[in-house]
Amino acid sequence: MTILTAIPRDIVSLSDYERYARARLDDNAWVYLMSGAGDELTVTDNAQAYQRIKLAGHVLGDVAGGHTRLELLGQALPHPICVAPMAYHKLFHPDGEAATAMGAGAVGAGMVISSLASVSFEEIAAKATGPLWLQLYLQPDRGAVLEMVRRAEALGFAGLMVTVDAPLAGLRNREQRAGFTLPDRVRAVNVTSPPVTLPPLSAGQSVVFDGLMAQAPTWADMEWLTGQTYLPVMLKGILTPTDAVRAFEVGAAGVVISNHGGRILDGLPATIDVLPAIVYAAQGRGPVLIDGGIRRGSDIFKALALGASAVMIGRPVMHALATAGALGVAHAIRTLHEELEVVMALSGCATLKDISRTHLITA
Repeated sequence: MTILTAIPRDIVSLSDYERYARARLDDNAWVYLMSGAGDELTVTDNAQAYQRIKLAGHVLGDVAGGHTRLELLGQALPHPICVAPMAYHKLFHPDGEAATAMGAGAVGAGMVISSLASVSFEEIAAKATGPLWLQLYLQPDRGAVLEMVRRAEALGFAGLMVTVDAPLAGLRNREQRAGFTLPDRVRAVNVTSPPVTLPPLSAGQSVVFDGLMAQAPTWADMEWLTGQTYLPVMLKGILTPTDAVRAFEVGAAGVVISNHGGRILDGLPATIDVLPAIVYAAQGRGPVLIDGGIRRGSDIFKALALGASAVMIGRPVMHALATAGALGVAHAIRTLHEELEVVMALSGCATLKDISRTHLITA
């Protein structure tokens, strides 16, 4: 794999990184990165939903001295752009998550590290200069969960993010057709507990209901976790107002509106479409983040106008990582930031707090 050491002049937006990444990645890595569940309807709708929302176009605003600064769960950030948790960055670059952390930190972006990272948490933390959060999947072995939590605390991570929408793997048909497998050089190096095994099943029992889901986490597990750490805990994978309310009731400090990039259950709504109702239900009890389909600074502006506190970027960051390593990650996030500033300025918004629904035209 050839990694660029400079950004080509024709890369001027996130979409430009995609074609460079495709040229550098083998079919195995590419299918893992780009696949979604089922017919990939949700993957497509995540991005198209932003295109259905138009900017209102306010003019003659006094935006001198404007900025994009904010505070998120006690962390001062220069902009509302964070790197979403994604597994196995070494599929896309030999330095993996360490390079992603370097690039994100160089432009002040927070990064959520997947528990399935292909580089040790300690090595990632050593390369990072921006805030880090740890993503967790709750598993039956609570001791293993607490071990990861304590590592996050010891390394000075800013918080935890629990993925709640993937108690079992999505049926990603594109991966199945391609026969995707992890190469020997890539593994989840931070997972020390043995794989979860299915309980013995009797004739007529379901592998899904009596096997996998019999061990799946519940709201009681979320309440247990929030009581085990001083770190703020966000729940990722919220798509309904009732689940958002429940999340805060069990001690969550914030929620992330996410359909897992369309990778788990096809047919779910685009995240931006459910954002307003969830923000209303949250009633300011904590930040509401969103991911899925964000490709432009104007998309970020639209999400903020509909009530999001910050956004997380997934696949495009991996395109940039595959293209130019840490440099690519930094450039991609900086590009989004600059686009956001332009949209704000041309919409009469000097700060993030000035952005509201009056700046949008929705159906």
